Amino acid sequence: MRVTVLGCGGSTGVPAIGGADGTGDWGVCDPAEPRNRRTRASIVVESRAGSRLLVDTSPDMRSQLLACRIPAIDAVLFTHAHADHITGLDDVRVLNRIADRPLDAFGTAKTLDEIVSRFGYAFLPWQPPGFYRPVLVERRVEPDATIRAAGLEVCLFNQDHGFTESLGLRIGGFGYSTDVVELDEAAFAALAGVDTWLVDCFQRAPHRTHAHFERVLTWANRLGARRTVLTHMGSDLDWAWMLANLPPGVEPGYDGLVLDLPD
Repeated sequence: MRVTVLGCGGSTGVPAIGGADGTGDWGVCDPAEPRNRRTRASIVVESRAGSRLLVDTSPDMRSQLLACRIPAIDAVLFTHAHADHITGLDDVRVLNRIADRPLDAFGTAKTLDEIVSRFGYAFLPWQPPGFYRPVLVERRVEPDATIRAAGLEVCLFNQDHGFTESLGLRIGGFGYSTDVVELDEAAFAALAGVDTWLVDCFQRAPHRTHAHFERVLTWANRLGARRTVLTHMGSDLDWAWMLANLPPGVEPGYDGLVLDLPD
């Protein structure tokens, strides 16, 4: 199994729009370090057979798939309906053309209801030939279910995202916990024994809707994964600073990072 980190940034990306000269607001991140340049959070999980599950359709999806050389997608899973995780959805039409079929879209009822309210045209029945618009098929899931998506067995679990909830997922030895501020006992049970965990770490100080640096280190120590990788990082988490302050077994992610795991 292969996991490609398409993007590992927060909702504004790094750099954010602005900056004194208009080239971006980097916060404390060093612009000279390419791994500090972060697009919005998304991943692709590829099975040994070559099928691919896209997790979230970020606003940067087109450039992410090109940069990471992802030739096709077989299904989509939405963790939640925040804009930084869904607003690249229109480019799914190109993925439809490549697959030559509608794509399954997995998500909770709440998430899919919100996405359908914004992108209703993407969920209308397909009328061949061709794909002039995205065509997705709703696959509603429960947050404690185990599903089959893109040839992968995916264990889902609920996560506290402050004012809403998000889906965490476990696929074999891989766990993914983007957009989370608290994990309950059911979530830790679902993640027990993971080899590699990709987890939200937005900033150094506590935040209302995202995990912060010290909290993630506490979680990582409890879970004991061989490899804990940080994602959804904001502009106060500089690459070099993290390397100097993270313990063994915990590391910052970066756009384009590839994680290879046994199926």
